[in-house]
Amino acid sequence: MLNSPPPSRPTLSARDLAVVWHPCTQMRDHEFVPMIAIERAEGAWLHADDGSRYLDVVSSWWTNVFGHRHPRIVAGLKDQLDRLDHVMLAGMTHEPAVALAEELVRVSPPGLSRVFYADNGSSAVEAALKMSFHYWRNEGQPGRKRFIALAGGYHGETIGALSVTDVELYRNTYAPLLFEPVLAPSPDAYFREPGESAEQHAEAALVGMRRLLEKHAHEVAAIIIEPLVQCAAGMRMHAPDYVVGLRALCDEFDVHLIADEIAVGFGRTGTMFACGQASITPDFMCLSKGLTGGTLPLSAVLTTERVHEAFYAEYAEGKAFLHSHSYTGNALACRAALETLGIFRDEPVLERNRLLATRLRERLAGLADHPNVADVRQTGMIAAVELVNDKTTREPFPASERRGLRVYLHGLERGMILRPLGNVVYFMPPYCITNEEIDLMVDVAIEGIERAVR
Repeated sequence: MLNSPPPSRPTLSARDLAVVWHPCTQMRDHEFVPMIAIERAEGAWLHADDGSRYLDVVSSWWTNVFGHRHPRIVAGLKDQLDRLDHVMLAGMTHEPAVALAEELVRVSPPGLSRVFYADNGSSAVEAALKMSFHYWRNEGQPGRKRFIALAGGYHGETIGALSVTDVELYRNTYAPLLFEPVLAPSPDAYFREPGESAEQHAEAALVGMRRLLEKHAHEVAAIIIEPLVQCAAGMRMHAPDYVVGLRALCDEFDVHLIADEIAVGFGRTGTMFACGQASITPDFMCLSKGLTGGTLPLSAVLTTERVHEAFYAEYAEGKAFLHSHSYTGNALACRAALETLGIFRDEPVLERNRLLATRLRERLAGLADHPNVADVRQTGMIAAVELVNDKTTREPFPASERRGLRVYLHGLERGMILRPLGNVVYFMPPYCITNEEIDLMVDVAIEGIERAVR
C-alpha cells in the first residue's frame, strides 16, 4: 500500500489571514489583494518568502529612515540586549533613557528641556494634550480645556488624538466618543486661490486663526499642528511662514503650541525637525516613527522648563502628571534611538538628503502636465502627486472607484510598496535610497498612474 504524501503546510499568508486582523484594512479586500509575507529586509528592500522583493517606498509607514537593519542600530541593539532589556521607569532609570533625553534636548529647538517617554505617536499626542490641559489646571485656569486643530489635520487614532484629527475616514465612525476641537482653516497650499502664493495663503489662514483666538483663547489650552506637511490628509503642504505666524499668535494669546513632528521629524522635511525651518520652539513637540530608525516602538514629548515647573510641587497638592505606559523608556528602544541620533550626528545625512530630494523633484516634474494630475508637491524627502478626474476643475475621482488601489496593485506587480492615500500617490523613501532606485520608483509610479486613470 502506497503511503499518502504528508499534507502541505499552509503558506504564511494563509496562516495570517486565518488569525490576524490587520490595521487600517478592510480584511475582505484580501480576497483579491495579495497578502505579502515578508521574510527579511535589508536597506530599502523587503524580501518576501516566495523569493520576490519590494522597494519600501513608504518606509514602512514612515518609520524607517536609514533603511532596514542598519548595521549601527543592529549592533547597538545586540549590545543593549546583553545588558538590560526593560525596567519600569517609575522610580528607576537607566543609561539609554538618560542619554537619549540628553541628546534629544541637544538637537531639538532651543528651550525644550524636558523629555517624557511614551510608546507610539498617538500616545505621545495623548500625553501632550493632557499635559497642556493639566498645566492650565495647575496654574489656576481649569476652564482652558479646549483645543484648536487644523482642518485636514491628523494626530492619531486613540480617543484624544482622534478628537483633534479632521480626516473623515478615521473620525466619522467614532464621532460620538470624541470631544470637539475648534477647527481652524488649513494653510494647505493646494487650496490657494489662482494667483495666490503659498505664503499668501498661509497669511490668510493666520487671519482666520486670529479670529478664532479672539473668540476662544480664554477656553483654549493649546493649538496642535503638523508643521509643514499634513501627512495622512494626503501629504498636504504649507509654507513655513504659517508656523512662524502661529507661534507669534500663541505668544500673543498665551496659548500652548503643540508641534506633532511624529511623521515630519528626523530629516523628512529637509531639516532635522520641521519647526527648524520656521526657527520657532513649540511648547510641546511630539516625536515617534523615525525616532528609533524604524526598529522599535518609542515616542517622546519634549516640553519646556516652564511647563515642567507647573507640575513640580508637594505630592499633597495633586499636581503630579500621573500618566504612564508599561514600556515607557524601554531600554532597547532608547538604545535604538540613540544610535539613530548618532547616525545623524556622525554622517552628512541632511546634505545627502538634499541631493536625493533634488533628484526626486527632477523626476516628478514631468507629471505636472499630466491631464489627471492637479498638483505635484514636495517638501524635502516627502513628495506627492494629486490625481483628479478633471485637471481644470480639480474634480476628484469618486472615492468608491479606488483609483489609488490600482496604483498599489501595479506597484506590487513591479516589486514596489506604493500605498497611496486615497487618490494621492506619495513617496517617503528611506534615506539609503539611490538615484537609480528613485528613477525606478518614479517610473513604476507613472505606470501605475496611467493604469489608474484609464
